[in-house]
Amino acid sequence: VDELLERPEFADYWALKWSDLLRVNRRVLGREGAYTYYRWIHDSFAANKPLDQFARELLTAEGPLSESPAGQFYKVVPKPNEMASTVSQVFLGVRIECAQCHHHPWDRWGQNDYFGMQAFFTQVKFKSSPLGEMLTSNGNAATKHPRTGAAVLAHPLGEVEPEETPEGDRRELLADWLVAGDNPWFARSLANRTWAHFLGRGLVEPVDDFRLTNPPTNPKLLDALAQQLVDSGYDFRQLIRTIIATRTYQRTTRPNESNARDEQNYSRFPMKRMDAEVLFDAVCQTTGVPEKFVGLPGTRRAIQLWDSQSSHYFLTLFGRPVRETACECERVAEPTVGQTLHVLNSPDIHNKLRHAGGRIGRLERELPDNGELVDELYLTFFSRRPTSDERMPLVAHLANSANRREAAEDIAWSLMNSLEFLFNH
Repeated sequence: VDELLERPEFADYWALKWSDLLRVNRRVLGREGAYTYYRWIHDSFAANKPLDQFARELLTAEGPLSESPAGQFYKVVPKPNEMASTVSQVFLGVRIECAQCHHHPWDRWGQNDYFGMQAFFTQVKFKSSPLGEMLTSNGNAATKHPRTGAAVLAHPLGEVEPEETPEGDRRELLADWLVAGDNPWFARSLANRTWAHFLGRGLVEPVDDFRLTNPPTNPKLLDALAQQLVDSGYDFRQLIRTIIATRTYQRTTRPNESNARDEQNYSRFPMKRMDAEVLFDAVCQTTGVPEKFVGLPGTRRAIQLWDSQSSHYFLTLFGRPVRETACECERVAEPTVGQTLHVLNSPDIHNKLRHAGGRIGRLERELPDNGELVDELYLTFFSRRPTSDERMPLVAHLANSANRREAAEDIAWSLMNSLEFLFNH
């Protein structure tokens, strides 16, 4: 586990996930802005930056964007109301946007709570400087209640509104409250998001909808994970170690009579289709044919793509998000008929399987023994050897085929189209 957590692909993958949440978008930020924003996210996960520090740096970013790339966040969400809603949704797991116009229908938040959060961001401005565009936060712009017209002073969710306007950068005060060990949402939200990633469903579901009428299914477990995260200094890798070491994570996907219909209690591991980028990387890795993405030099993994707007049919078809909101729901994980047909019939997939310099052709040339070839194909696609029942008909297929190379490609194609390849299990 420790070896996997230290691999460069770990940072690649989690930078991709957080680039979705924090909306790294070339159409909004431009090519350079989106890339520097992505690099800041990537470098943070590569260094295992504590998650409280990560959140603080994002919230309190200031100065030239060339020197403070986290400030690109405020270009993505340029209005104080958007800033408040996004920070609450991403880092607290609380949706407050309903309270902008009326009392939240399913929670305790009213307009005063909403505009109290918005008031933390009304100082944020951009201006030109010799070093390029600069982010500042030193104004005194007030937030007014839309119904009463009265000024609403900055105060966090669930806190009493102060009698006087706080001095200095209000975002610093928000960051202090956000990452405090006794914050009721920050650590619990991060722990819940991470649990949901590995177990397929959050203890609070949806993961960004903590509210009184949507309590966690296992409050003690969520509190324990959150406390462990706080005690570790917000060590993200340690949180992952804790989750994947559980018997819950290590359960089989095979149902029995008692849990065949269970979707909520983690009595079995859920089958879930791989993310679009991960699945395409698996296609490239198993076939031994890397991808050249349009507009980018050389070849790279799909999980290394910082630009969600780069054109790619497979990634779009399999649910890559466009990064227009901070909702996990933008990424579509549900299988579709179109996806099935694409893996079955796409010329792009078939060309990778048939590629003269690819892995399938190389294995067929290097392994004259049909049994060894079948074993190696299974190891390539499934990371396991075939059972005897699986092995025998495939060995016979190779032996009886007039074209052994095509027979090997047929086997590879069938393995690629299996649930075992397409799904985490």
